[in-house]
Order: sequence, then structure tokens, then C-alpha cells
Amino acid sequence: MNEISLELSHINPRDFFGQQNVTVELLKKYFPKLKIVARGNTIRAFGDDEVLLEFEQRFQHLVKHFEKYNRLDEIDIERILLGEEHTETEASKKNGAVLVHGDRGRLIRAKTANQRLLVELSRKNDLVFAVGPAGTGKTYTGVALAVKALKEKEVRRIILTRPAVEAGENLGFLPGDMREKLDPYMQPLYDALRDMIPAERLEDYLERGVIQIAPLAFMRGRTLDNAFVILDEAQNTTHSQMKMFLTRMGKSAKFIITGDPGQVDLPARKISGLKETLLLLKDIKGIGFVFLDDRDVIRHKLVKKIITAYKSLENTD
Repeated sequence: MNEISLELSHINPRDFFGQQNVTVELLKKYFPKLKIVARGNTIRAFGDDEVLLEFEQRFQHLVKHFEKYNRLDEIDIERILLGEEHTETEASKKNGAVLVHGDRGRLIRAKTANQRLLVELSRKNDLVFAVGPAGTGKTYTGVALAVKALKEKEVRRIILTRPAVEAGENLGFLPGDMREKLDPYMQPLYDALRDMIPAERLEDYLERGVIQIAPLAFMRGRTLDNAFVILDEAQNTTHSQMKMFLTRMGKSAKFIITGDPGQVDLPARKISGLKETLLLLKDIKGIGFVFLDDRDVIRHKLVKKIITAYKSLENTD
């Protein structure tokens, strides 16, 4: 009798094996000739080589399914163990209905016309500007596209950046290490990532640098290859910061720049790098532009009314 030992890496075994070890019980059902034992994040199987090989292949299919969809129910398990791969329908793929299967199977979709346009423009262009007021989902959709690209191995890493401390980036006076200094300013990016990636895997990605969250100043001097890069809150960049960031683009890179020209926090005499760049690059082919508005607001229904009220005030100035 031979033995194989398979280990779950970067996956919570409780989520993978399920309540009452349903995954293990179904494996035992479909491989009755094997003795199967699961402890912690390791599963061991004892039996003949030929059956062990088939078991290992099916087990790896289960792991890949869980890594992609962040869930594994009984129907999924039985389809995979029977050799029927569980895939999205062709119509779903074509329409891009689901961008990412988020944490615990949560479906992350582009919900409005302009969000879907952002998805389409990102497919066609390596550089996309997504401009609009708060609550329109521009950053969230961008992060979903980045996670999708990472999961599908189109890029090797995700880099998320934004100007910190009202574009001044004066982080030295804050307590803690760099990550602790940045957390308050990067919280919206962390929130989006936590919706899309299980906590343990996200922490592993952050530790290994697969996902990097850094202030804009830390982009200087870098060449960003094989990366999906998002510059958030770009309205708070200066001319030199925006030029520096745009020239970081390396081979096989995707850039999305998000911002709200109506919420510039720069000193009065400083020109927003985003506003300037939108005019400067508007006629260059290969760059996509999507302008979101109050119709794209997906937060509380009052947010849309608040944006409309402020817009009417600005129109009277």
C-alpha cells in the first residue's frame, strides 16, 4: 500500500473541507478503495498507485476551483469528482456578468452602464481613466479587474497607490511602521480587497508582495512590469507626480487611474495633475476614458441626492 500527502497552501482548511468535513466525506465516497485522513491543512491517502494518481488529480481540481471561486459546495465537489468541470456559461463569460467570485463565493459584478464600460475599456486599453464622484464604484470596479487579472495569471502582481495625507505624503510624523502609517489612507483599497480575497490569502499576498499598497511617492524610480496598477484619488496628484506615475508603465502592465475632479485637496495654487492630464491625453489612441456620474452611485440612495444637491450649488457659483 502506497501513500501520498497533499497540503493546502494559502487556503483555510476549515473553509475548504466544509462543515462536518463534507469535502473529505465525499472524497471517501468517490474513492472507496483509498484510506483518506485529513488533519489540519494536510490530507493523506493510502492505496494503489493508479487510484492515488486519480485522487491527486481530482483533489487539485478541487483546490483550483476553490482558489477561483472562494467556495466549494457539494454540487461543485460531485461535479469535479465525476470529471464534469464546473464552469461559467458562455453567455456569462461574453457579457462579463461576474468579474470576481469574492470571499465566500460573493459575486462581484459591474452593476451600472459606466462600470461595464470601464470593464470593456480595460479589456481594450492598457491605460484607462475612470473619473467621477464618490460612490460610483470606480475604485471598486478597478480593484475587481485587478484581482480578476491576478487570478487568471494575466499579471504577476497588483499595485495600489494613492497620494497620502492630502497629496503631501508627509508620513514621518505618524506612529508605527510604513504599513501602519498608510493604513488609514489606504483603507478603501483594503476594504475592496477583503470583499474579493479570503483574509488568510490576502495577508499572504501582502506579505509576499504579490499585492502591494504604497503611497504614490514610493513609485518613483520603479518600472512596473507584469502588474495591474491602480492610482486612486488621482485628483490630488500634482503635475510632476502624475507625469512620474504615467511613465512607470512597463511591459505587460495595466493601469487604471481613478479620481474625482470635484474633490481636489491640493493647496489653492496647485493644479490637479488629473485635470491637466485629462486634457493633455484626450486624443491619444490606446487610452480609455470613462466618466461616471450620479446614475452610477451604488451606495445609500441618499448619496445620489447629496451629489445632485452639491452639483446644483456648484452650478450657481
